[in-house]
Amino acid sequence: MTYPEMIQHLPEADIPFEGVKGRLLQGTDQQIVFFEIEPIGAVAEHKHGDQWGVVFEGEMELTIGGKTTTYRKGDHYFVPAGVPHSAVFKTKTYLMDVFADKNRYLPKP
Repeated sequence: MTYPEMIQHLPEADIPFEGVKGRLLQGTDQQIVFFEIEPIGAVAEHKHGDQWGVVFEGEMELTIGGKTTTYRKGDHYFVPAGVPHSAVFKTKTYLMDVFADKNRYLPKP
């Protein structure tokens, strides 16, 4: 899968994980990130504001508040604010997340 040109031209997000790329669509009060994630394994447990997402391609295991679910193409998920969550990526995965935190990620300098 490749994102369309209109997404590829969005600013690149400054993401602190090796093997994770993202393109930012910045709103006034939220932001959307179009992710391209290599099979990097685990992303450690963390928490932040509300997060809603949808998987476009690939697969991820997402643990939200201690409950693990596998998400594939077309599946969507919601992580409530402040709830600890983590993920495992065993395949290349494309997904989109909407973050209530308007500055969850900043553009790369």
